[in-house]
Amino acid sequence: MLEVIDKGAAGQVHPAPLLFVHGGWHGAWCWDDGFLDYFADAGYRAVAMSLRGHGTSPTDKPLPKVSVTDYVDDVRAVADDLGGSPVLIGHSLGGYTIQRYLEDRRAAAAVLVGSLPPSGVLGTSLRVWCRRPTMTIESWNDPTLLKFLATPALAREYLFCADTPEDIVESCRHRAGPESIRAAMTDPMLRRVKTKRVTTPVLVLGATHDGFVSKAAVRATARAYGTTAEFFTMGHNMMLEPGWTDVAARIDAWLQTRDLAGRSQLSG
Repeated sequence: MLEVIDKGAAGQVHPAPLLFVHGGWHGAWCWDDGFLDYFADAGYRAVAMSLRGHGTSPTDKPLPKVSVTDYVDDVRAVADDLGGSPVLIGHSLGGYTIQRYLEDRRAAAAVLVGSLPPSGVLGTSLRVWCRRPTMTIESWNDPTLLKFLATPALAREYLFCADTPEDIVESCRHRAGPESIRAAMTDPMLRRVKTKRVTTPVLVLGATHDGFVSKAAVRATARAYGTTAEFFTMGHNMMLEPGWTDVAARIDAWLQTRDLAGRSQLSG
């Protein structure tokens, strides 16, 4: 059984449930610090899942062997439990997973938050490698990839802004868990998203101080889906940074412009 945190209830105004998918090292907990209550209070059913091997979700194989395809299967399983056509909201690697899911399935809508681009992880990896080549080489011998978050300074550099309160950075770092090197590095380096197969409307959001995903990568994602990227002045963890309510409010406003009731009936 995958870990799921479920808050609020769908209604006539917001009939499609929201399914939040976390990125690398994280779990459902990263949405439960604010986003889930925000959307539940706004009249949505807000559900966050932990992919296998994250949070309290079990995995039937060693985590380093877990693939993006496995993550896509996890999203499909929870989406089906929610009726097959939730709004999908994914962060970082979770955003890439959602894009792969949408190659074969439609959803009421999708929101990519600081997501890896359809081209995968190569550009992001090169950006990181250029900053810290020695640590990057060492990380290939660490199948958990936790070296990138080994110290508060590293966690801040990659996930947060320079002025983010220390308690927020430390809270995240202490809850972060291992990540699959195959799902986070190998698979997204070898496999692009087949964007022409994605028909779901997509909102693309990025952060100006993102230590992983560059603004150019966010813009490339938006172009791939025929839309324009929108940016917030914060770091990579847009759902945990001070100012996260601005991100949530933008998602809420965008969803209210969609015919989610109609799309919910057509999706799946």
